[in-house]
Amino acid sequence: MRRRSAAPTSPLPQRRGVDPVHLRLPVTGGPWETVREYLVERLPAVAVERVDGLLRAGEVVGEDGRSVGAADPFRPGAHLWFYRELPAEVPVPFELEVLHRDEHLVVVDKPHFLATTPRGRHVVETALSRLRHTLALPALSPAHRLDRLTAGLAMFVVRPQDRGAYQSLFRDRLVRKEYRAVAAHDPAVELPRTVRSHIVKERGVIAAQELDAPPNSESLIGLLERRDGLGHYLLRPSTGRTHQLRLHMSGLGLPILGDPVYPVVLPEPAPDDFRRPLQLLSAAMEFTDPLTGRPCRFESRRTLAAWSDPESW
Repeated sequence: MRRRSAAPTSPLPQRRGVDPVHLRLPVTGGPWETVREYLVERLPAVAVERVDGLLRAGEVVGEDGRSVGAADPFRPGAHLWFYRELPAEVPVPFELEVLHRDEHLVVVDKPHFLATTPRGRHVVETALSRLRHTLALPALSPAHRLDRLTAGLAMFVVRPQDRGAYQSLFRDRLVRKEYRAVAAHDPAVELPRTVRSHIVKERGVIAAQELDAPPNSESLIGLLERRDGLGHYLLRPSTGRTHQLRLHMSGLGLPILGDPVYPVVLPEPAPDDFRRPLQLLSAAMEFTDPLTGRPCRFESRRTLAAWSDPESW
């Protein structure tokens, strides 16, 4: 099989840490006589007025950085770039703290409610966009996933050629992860214990499900402290399924405080409602750096309000 050639470098810089849209016109040609005809058909979610506005303003550019006009002929295989219309976003009013930065890695302490990467209505208000912009690292990329509602450690790779090495750490389960959570305390639940189940998460469905099938997820759950009917839990996942810890805690009858999905999906709060965050924290990560061979351990400086400051919670 022939390998797909890499896309050329964009002539447009990022805006607020967000890449411009890149399109390649079909190499086999088609019925389109002009670039405009192709864009109107290729971008049905974009209003015709928006396409015409971009072309009129000279905001669609080719590989040479020159503007493309509405009457410019369709050229098979040509590359185009333009800036997307960013959604209106409520700023997440919490700081993103950089814990570590070197030539290969950036490790941050992410607040609750800040998405890790652009998705859906969260584009600029994401850890990736913020870091690309503030650190002037346009090629920065995520090494793993961390849910928007979960706070704590998130790791990003500085250079594209290093991304595979660090992503493979998570894929091959070579990162030892520790989480903290706050939930009700039930003396009838014997801890520590290892929870295993088969988790399935369908695209477009908010809640994941546990099925009666061979396990594909595993979490060690222990109790650190208890007081006033609450427990402070230590969670050590050995796999990384979507919502794994939240599902496993809920399955024990100990749903994590502030969880809007498990055990019951609650109505989505207003975009500017930052009260009662999910009491789940990515607290520590430990691994051997695949490029330098050095042992690495990072620890979050954040705390869970329901435990550290229950009155404010």
